Amino acid sequence: MKVKICGITNLSDALAAIDAGADALGFVFYPKSPRYIEPFEARKIVEKLPPFIQTVGLFVNEYNTFIHHVCINAKMQSAQIIDDDNYTDFPALDVRYIKVLRATSKEDIQNISNEEYILVDAFVENFGGAGKRVALEWFENKDCSKMILAGGLNEDNLCELKGLNLYGVDVSSGVEASKGKKDHNKMINFVKAANEI
Repeated sequence: MKVKICGITNLSDALAAIDAGADALGFVFYPKSPRYIEPFEARKIVEKLPPFIQTVGLFVNEYNTFIHHVCINAKMQSAQIIDDDNYTDFPALDVRYIKVLRATSKEDIQNISNEEYILVDAFVENFGGAGKRVALEWFENKDCSKMILAGGLNEDNLCELKGLNLYGVDVSSGVEASKGKKDHNKMINFVKAANEI
């Protein structure tokens, strides 16, 4: 199972996440988030990372031009996009992207197409890092092989995902010491737990 650790704000946490076994690092480009990072500050971190690690920029209700410029300036390889208000013209994007579904019901999950990868998070009024979980029964009888699950995950509850056959998991608050600062042991334990699913 692939693991993305999101909300990276400093080089120490980034390197510790990689040492823990993370496949991807997420950088939040949503200014209202306590995990927000300036694009050029993210770039400084990315330029010191070892090869073969995916860098992913998180965007909330942004136009293509903004997403494109930030991904270039911050050296992001992919964009993870919440587009509740239909700002983004996905077919016209010049960067790889994954859409975020903020699920509010079982129907939201059941209506997901299996044609593309998607990140599924629990709906909260604010965007991300709230630790709210999606009800796992919503995934019953659904092919989850192209889904990445986020929201309320930690080392203790990952075992509940066994049998869902998810492509990956995305964690932020579940491996933090405080908002924007990671707990290195929690990251190690989270990746170990994910690898046991």
